[in-house]
Amino acid sequence: MKRSLLVAGLVVLGVSAAIAQSNPVEQRQGLMKQLGSQVRTASAMLKGQAPFDLGQAKAALETFSTVAKQAPGLFPDSSKAEKSDALPTVWENKAAFDSNFSQFEKDAQTALASIKDEATFKTEFPKVLQNCGTCHKTFRKG
Repeated sequence: MKRSLLVAGLVVLGVSAAIAQSNPVEQRQGLMKQLGSQVRTASAMLKGQAPFDLGQAKAALETFSTVAKQAPGLFPDSSKAEKSDALPTVWENKAAFDSNFSQFEKDAQTALASIKDEATFKTEFPKVLQNCGTCHKTFRKG
């Protein structure tokens, strides 16, 4: 009996994971949470609230680059009606939306190549973060 319950529980977990992976809204929300975590870490370094760590700065930029490549594909037309913070302008002006992510990826890669120390981090990282603000103002509720 216990074995059957365990197997049933594992099947439910597996099905739940498969559904989450096939749901673009959940996938993109997961990516945005990753971004948010990296932004908080980097922002603390920018503000002097945390010591500068080149490895953390580069890890944040790698995450930004990866997310910038993956995110546009997670806004299919079929997800328009689903509950999320995405505004209709995402689909109405998809070319601009996709272009914003392309610029985000480009800026992240440029910063990755440029940042060598705290001074270059403080110069280059804010340029990357501008992409976040641009996207949020135009394509996100709130």
